[in-house]
Amino acid sequence: MIPPVFVFVRPQMGENIGAAARAMLNFGLDRMRVVDPRDGWPNPRAAAMASGAGRVLDFAGLFPDVRSAVADCDYIFATTARGREMVKPIMTPQRAMELTRELVAQGKKVAVLFGPERTGLENEDIVHANAIVTVPVNPEFPSLNLGQCALLVAYEWQRQITQVAPEVMGLARTEFAGSLEVERLADHFEERLEVAGFFFPPTKAQGMRENMRNMWSRLNLTRAEVQTFHGILRQIAFKLKSQDPEA
Repeated sequence: MIPPVFVFVRPQMGENIGAAARAMLNFGLDRMRVVDPRDGWPNPRAAAMASGAGRVLDFAGLFPDVRSAVADCDYIFATTARGREMVKPIMTPQRAMELTRELVAQGKKVAVLFGPERTGLENEDIVHANAIVTVPVNPEFPSLNLGQCALLVAYEWQRQITQVAPEVMGLARTEFAGSLEVERLADHFEERLEVAGFFFPPTKAQGMRENMRNMWSRLNLTRAEVQTFHGILRQIAFKLKSQDPEA
């Protein structure tokens, strides 16, 4: 599977190219092409800003125009925030990268065009594109930095090729308790509560125990938390015993 290539058209500031290179490599992309950069190529300011992502710049292709930069590509996206009088699909970065995943799985080569910082892509650039990518930003301030735009698209690409759980439990030097450990904790609680006369009246005792067992299994306790609960019960029992000379 060949990842999409990011094509930066007439970029003006080397720092922005370097920031875009970092954004790309953050999400596993390293295929960059540069079209007619204002300050020439290679650009020392881009290299300084790339900071660790220099290899993206080292292997970047330099092209005189958009046509030659995308000549070997089968499907091309153009990023722009401005309305265009062209009949083309307009997609969010998420949908664009969903389609990219489908295309590259078929062996197609995909390119994403990014325009110069001051003006963005011109119509003469966009005519080469099959679809437009627009980020749903604040309409009163739609301008995105080159690095920011590259970051958003690269992030959506990574989401398409990597299975990441939307939520996980962060554990610090511990792990979840096993079912047997949780069951023993439930037994310990029931023993102490039985002594305290909690399960009353007897006709409801079984239902009360089942409710508590359900609660313990639902809590997803860690082993450290189970041990903490055992310690609490032992301390309570010890304190009550020391306060009752007849116990």
